[in-house]
Amino acid sequence: MSVSDSVDKSREAKEGVDVIPEGGWSAWLTVLGSFLIQFCGFGYTTSFGVYQDFYARHYLTNSSASTISWIGSVNAFLVVSGGLVAGRLFDRGYFYWLLYGGSILISFSLFMLSLAKPNQFYQIFLSQGLGHGIGAGMIYVPSIAILAQYFRQRRSLVMTIVASGSSLGAIVHPIMLNNLLNSPLGFGNTIRANTGLVSGFLLISCLLMRTRLPPPTRVTSLRKALRKFSRDTAYIFAVTGMTIFTMAFYLPVFFVQLDSATRGLNPTFSFYTLVILNASSFLGRLTPGPFIHKLGVGNIITGACGCCAVMIFAMMGIKTLPEFVVFGIIFGFFAGSYITMNGPLMALLTDDFSELGARMGVAFAFIGGPINGALLGDELIWWRASVVSGVSFLIFWFLKLKGSDKS
Repeated sequence: MSVSDSVDKSREAKEGVDVIPEGGWSAWLTVLGSFLIQFCGFGYTTSFGVYQDFYARHYLTNSSASTISWIGSVNAFLVVSGGLVAGRLFDRGYFYWLLYGGSILISFSLFMLSLAKPNQFYQIFLSQGLGHGIGAGMIYVPSIAILAQYFRQRRSLVMTIVASGSSLGAIVHPIMLNNLLNSPLGFGNTIRANTGLVSGFLLISCLLMRTRLPPPTRVTSLRKALRKFSRDTAYIFAVTGMTIFTMAFYLPVFFVQLDSATRGLNPTFSFYTLVILNASSFLGRLTPGPFIHKLGVGNIITGACGCCAVMIFAMMGIKTLPEFVVFGIIFGFFAGSYITMNGPLMALLTDDFSELGARMGVAFAFIGGPINGALLGDELIWWRASVVSGVSFLIFWFLKLKGSDKS
């Protein structure tokens, strides 16, 4: 029996709850619901590269690439940092309020996005940046944390499956958007069609997902929880590393399609650069699951991050179609492997089940939007963003090694 299994069993005995079922209809239906939430939430956010390209060249031509990138940056920040509040509310038993409220806000915000007019930056920022970001932030962390109520031994494997939902979304959304935005359908009808897809999946999630445990009778105050977290050295290193990692991660996700388009490559191929990256990320998120118990969460994260650092530095030199394909495949795979390990890492560092939502929320709260848009500038100077992002990956790799030593 592993140390984590012993901790989990003693936790169950202490809290007086039934043994975690490790499966069953309710469990797997909840997994499916969580998968669809990732598809509609973070999967939509990591498809912003399509919007970045379309806005910069067609719809927000009066705004710079740096300004436009703040729409996606704020959206990404709110999706993950919203966990600071959503995680605490989840721990207090407000899962259904978060699920239903977040789903409604996402659908409403995307519908309002379809009404935004050309060169009206504030309309797009409010609906896509703030509206969708807040809505997705309400359900992102709870949809992952709820899995711990159903799984212990399979927890890491199930979390990798759920995390792959965002990669699948980041494949489907760009294909759909690229084909419809550049058709006679137009911007408004394209967004409404995409909103229908997202709303349908969110409705299914609301019908499928169920909590297994009643709210805890005692929930530690946020101040006490933060004080406890601040004394957990391994947790602090993990959170710091995740923050720095994210500074680099969004460079390819937001800008690879625009990069390929500005280098004069075939427009049809440019539309699929982000799809190639995200398709590889989908495989990368599924691959670590069977190897977690053998290799360990920390080792997988460290190796994946080191490979990402190498590829980000290589991004400075890519100019041709084959180079973009190779970059997308390799970077996407290892970035996906890293991202899918975030949930298992937080679960591994949590010794009190009632704190899982809060720990995940605090960790994700420090993951902000990228600064790469500002580094690119109006002249689209790619090497500056690549250097900063590559160095960020190396810093995360170093922090992860130090964190492993501390833990």
